Amino acid sequence: MAIWHLKSKRKATSGLVRKNRKKKAFERGTIFLETKIGERRAKTQRKRGGTEKTKLLRDENVNVFNPKSKKIEATKIKSVEENTANPHYVRRNILTRGAIIKTDIGLARITSRPGQVGVINAILLEGEKK
Repeated sequence: MAIWHLKSKRKATSGLVRKNRKKKAFERGTIFLETKIGERRAKTQRKRGGTEKTKLLRDENVNVFNPKSKKIEATKIKSVEENTANPHYVRRNILTRGAIIKTDIGLARITSRPGQVGVINAILLEGEKK
């Protein structure tokens, strides 16, 4: 199953646009893979031009950048505390970019896109430790 990212079927004047060709494979999108907390599981997907994209399905480790000490520390993810993408992702522990997670060293905000990049990077939040 794929998602199609095509042009609108309507003109600016609200008239219908007539199709001049069929759908092409390169216009096809991908399904959102929900990255969860657990033992690392990833899959690679071939993209246009032969490049590969690593889709992260599960991971329990995160690279946390500490702005005070300017150092990166690898630590474990305990849970998802807040997610602006969807409030229901918190209950299901789904990791997306911008989600606030609880780690061993404190709260951190995810800066990478785990379902697109294949790694979880985060920035430690100042003065917040739960």
